[in-house]
Amino acid sequence: MDLLKMSMEEIWTEIDNQLNENRGPIEEMNTTYSLELTGDEGGVYGLKFADGQAEIINGDPGEVDCSLKMRVGDFKKLLAGNLNSTASFMMGKLKVKGNIGLALKLENVLKEYQF
Repeated sequence: MDLLKMSMEEIWTEIDNQLNENRGPIEEMNTTYSLELTGDEGGVYGLKFADGQAEIINGDPGEVDCSLKMRVGDFKKLLAGNLNSTASFMMGKLKVKGNIGLALKLENVLKEYQF
């Protein structure tokens, strides 16, 4: 799967499918994230984990535990496992509001899947 060639709609569909087909890594999560992606096909998305399920929200998810802001290209690299969120945060490529530990948790959870 070549994330760089996929549209954001295709990527979010794939994320939803994988997270809900293999719920093991998200079983204990009860967290809502806001992801503001900038650039081509950017937008605001929500990713809500509750009761062993993941929900993708196209648009503002409302109250969240952690907000992340990054470029679309960096988000695709993060999903592919080619972006270190800590280094990106230190370089200003990733902005986090809220609990930074939850941002790291999201990165670790996403590494459990093959995007």
